[in-house]
Amino acid sequence: MAETDPDELERRIAQTRAELARTVDAIADRVSPKRVAERTVADVKDRAGHFVASVGDALGVTPRPVEYGDDAQQVWDEERPDLGAVLIGVGAVLVVGAAIVLWRRRRRRV
Repeated sequence: MAETDPDELERRIAQTRAELARTVDAIADRVSPKRVAERTVADVKDRAGHFVASVGDALGVTPRPVEYGDDAQQVWDEERPDLGAVLIGVGAVLVVGAAIVLWRRRRRRV
């Protein structure tokens, strides 16, 4: 049988309100533009780190920690990357990108 004690009902209502307030706060925090931006920035940094590591692997360069005071010229003294492959890749990406842009422009005119 249902509880009809007014004190018990008030306690349950207060508990339900508190749970609802926590849920609403959690949802507001999750969809907050500031939080979305923070998560996006963290995701981009993580992906950029993986990309840099994969480029380093492709070039045969082993990542090593660089300190703030390190001389920029001495950082690559031990192992210089072969930039030829990187430049060819960048050039290919630019050519493909330009071809796509031109193709879309011509397609719109028709």
